[in-house]
Amino acid sequence: MSVRNLKHLFEPRSVAVIGASIRPHSVGATVLQNMVSGGFEGEIIPVNPKYDTLAGLKVYSSVSHLPSAPDLAIICTPPSTVPEIIKDLGALGTRAAIVLTAGLGTIKDLRGRTMKDLMLAAAKPHLLRILGPNCVGLLVPKIGLNASFAHTSALPGKIAFVSQSGAMVTGVLDWARSRGIGFSKFISLGDSADIDFGDVLDYLASDSDTQAILMYMEAASAARKFMSAARAAARAKPTLVIKAGRAPEGAKAAASHTGALAGADDVYDAAIRRAGMLRVYSTTDLFDAAETLARARPMKGDRLAIMTNGGGPGVMATDALIAQQGRLANLSEQALAKLDEILPGTWSHGNPVDIIGDAPAQRYVDTLGALLQEPEADATLFIHAPTAIVPSAEIAQAVAPVIKDAPRNVLACWLGGDSVAQARAIFSDAGIATYDTPEEAVRGFMQIAEYHRNQSLLMEVPPSVPHAAQDDRDEAREVVQRVLAAGRNMLSEPEAKQVLAAYGIPVVQTRSARSVEEAVQHAAEIGFPVALKIISPDITHKSDVGGVVLDLADEAAVAAAAVGMNRRLRELRPGAKLQGFSVQSMVRRPEARELIVGVTTDAVFGPVILFGQGGIAVEVTADHAIALPPLNMVLARDLVTRTRISRLLAAYRNLEAADVDAVCRTLIQISDLVVDIPEIAELDINPLLADGNGVIALDARIRVVRARGSGVDRLAIRPYPGELEEQIAWQGRPLVLRPIRPEDGPQHVEFFGMLEPDDIRYRMFISMRSLSKSDLARFTQIDYDREMAFIATRPREDGVSETLGVARVIADPDNISAEFAIIVRSDLKGKGLGGLLLNKLIEYCRSRGIHEIVGETISHNHGLLMLAKKFGFVTIPGGGSDTTGLRLELVAARASAS
Repeated sequence: MSVRNLKHLFEPRSVAVIGASIRPHSVGATVLQNMVSGGFEGEIIPVNPKYDTLAGLKVYSSVSHLPSAPDLAIICTPPSTVPEIIKDLGALGTRAAIVLTAGLGTIKDLRGRTMKDLMLAAAKPHLLRILGPNCVGLLVPKIGLNASFAHTSALPGKIAFVSQSGAMVTGVLDWARSRGIGFSKFISLGDSADIDFGDVLDYLASDSDTQAILMYMEAASAARKFMSAARAAARAKPTLVIKAGRAPEGAKAAASHTGALAGADDVYDAAIRRAGMLRVYSTTDLFDAAETLARARPMKGDRLAIMTNGGGPGVMATDALIAQQGRLANLSEQALAKLDEILPGTWSHGNPVDIIGDAPAQRYVDTLGALLQEPEADATLFIHAPTAIVPSAEIAQAVAPVIKDAPRNVLACWLGGDSVAQARAIFSDAGIATYDTPEEAVRGFMQIAEYHRNQSLLMEVPPSVPHAAQDDRDEAREVVQRVLAAGRNMLSEPEAKQVLAAYGIPVVQTRSARSVEEAVQHAAEIGFPVALKIISPDITHKSDVGGVVLDLADEAAVAAAAVGMNRRLRELRPGAKLQGFSVQSMVRRPEARELIVGVTTDAVFGPVILFGQGGIAVEVTADHAIALPPLNMVLARDLVTRTRISRLLAAYRNLEAADVDAVCRTLIQISDLVVDIPEIAELDINPLLADGNGVIALDARIRVVRARGSGVDRLAIRPYPGELEEQIAWQGRPLVLRPIRPEDGPQHVEFFGMLEPDDIRYRMFISMRSLSKSDLARFTQIDYDREMAFIATRPREDGVSETLGVARVIADPDNISAEFAIIVRSDLKGKGLGGLLLNKLIEYCRSRGIHEIVGETISHNHGLLMLAKKFGFVTIPGGGSDTTGLRLELVAARASAS
């Protein structure tokens, strides 16, 4: 269930208030009063058997006595009455309800069924959508709808606010009204028994009245649905989140370092980032960021140039920038030379650029012009403190046009009160992001930087096919299945390293020994020195019980170490079982950094990957970052750079830089492993040594469980579906039909350039000469859980692949109806390629359980009309006088051609 019937919730023409009352301080009385006083232009229908009239309105005794079905019902009656009311509303034809009543999950009938379950069962046959229960309600100021028991109304505006907390709803509503902030939609989700974040995000993403979406979140459910909806919304408009529950106490004990480190808040942070949204940490930041992002231009980095007419404010801005992990732009020699020409000899000769307090308006204009040409800066911060020499308003009048036409972001800070009020108003009227303090301005800049960084990650769609060879993958699976068959859930260290090696991760040579004598024999065969470790399913961290001894130089040392380990284990953990010893060669890499790479399984978002500083103090240093699989090089590198240890991977003093690409490849290999083997619940490589020669895993731990589905099914983000690739022969040459990938962008631009203008107009209903960057991203960087685009591709004589045609289908969030489009390179029309693509698209839609495929084309696009008819499509009137609609019912229809 997703956006179906939500129009009745957000755009009702009639509203029934069930449980309406005049009893003071009751929910029913408050809701009715809010509905009547809110200015709702539709019909308001009170329902309560105790009254004949309320607020001048006729009251009906029950739902069954209503003369017609209201679009929306607001229910504020006792829990036990709700299921029957929902049943009656559904039978009458109502398709949306707001259940304000609390306690439906705790009250049960005689058969043990909760009122919430009975309510949902009653709604399901009628597709009746439910907001709540246990919510404050809904406000849509544009139509005067106040379907809530909030203590105040909302002003109209362009921001949608969605909250799981009723207290946050009323608090933010009061806070925003006092500041003149308006809303397009104000939504309290409550218990989200039916309508949840995913549903609301899907609706708001295409809501023309909403320019930005703000969310207060405590917990998400249905991770794949939430991530798909969040990514769609974040592509369409700024989507910002306050996530409650940041304290680490919620982390559960686990059988690995990763499980202990990856708290739920870290996982939510990773999900929010990966979805292209922005996380903020206060209500003020939430609304400030919405305004900032609405005015921001795209930005690639976090290098800030600061210009100021006083040294102090520049220093304050610099301190704030560094504290928030931003960077001061290193001004180029050309920029410094230009500034030398413009500014007095006493200027700061660096960034921040202090233009001196006596600066006339033209000096501001010239300096800003020079900084806007500086390639080493991603944005500029303009700071002005009032002086008696030049009025601030005069400076604002001169500078505002320059900033308004600037090719990059310029943020402004007017320090002061009344003396800069007019200047601040001039900037605000010009649409320039304006702040009261340098710290606030820097925070706004960093919000833009993080938002655009998250937006770039949103576009990444990694492959689902592991890079390891099939034989190696089979070997890894066999190890896991053998462990589960033996009744174990922890792999021994040698077994874990065998799995890692099967996926191409370098591991130190390791052997398993069942006795002291066998350990000595293996050590001699490996070659000294060696390391010796205990193998015990009852010991998570071997060093805690003296279960690790390094640099053993001969056979006697190995024997003595093994005997000592056995003794210490009996003394410290008498109940622990010793299964044997792990013998491995000693690795001499003095310049190596100790890293940790791990996997744990989150209850909501499934597998997550952790990277950070490794070693025995890993929990103490707590230097780590989290990402959702699947990964590619861009996502892996982003994961690495979000840790402090990443700085130590670079060269410093006499230390050679570590091979960061090798680290990233390891992260991708771990991602592939998680996708391919769903039984893996937790994994640790600690330490993973990294230096200039690459990486090597010294220690590994893997926990497995019986799998309930495929590796792909448990991921929050659907990876590239490599299983849909198909190679066929076409015109005597091999042709590949496969899903489109982000890296197909260059070929897609070339393909578009070979289309004739009429073909483009037939496909898009408009004339286009080239693809914009946003168009290209929309066509090639898709959410495979919601849409599909198959391309026909083949290699040219120079070995470079070329795109010959594209068939695209986008399903509605309910997976009921899917809209299709198809286009073939103009010089290849009439050769059967369109039929190949359309047939693959139809079979894909059938496999997904989609009910119908629909489309629309210009009426004289005879080629597509004939092709569609060949595959069983029927024509229907289009949305315009010169368009024709197409529909294929998949349940009954069968393709008549291949």
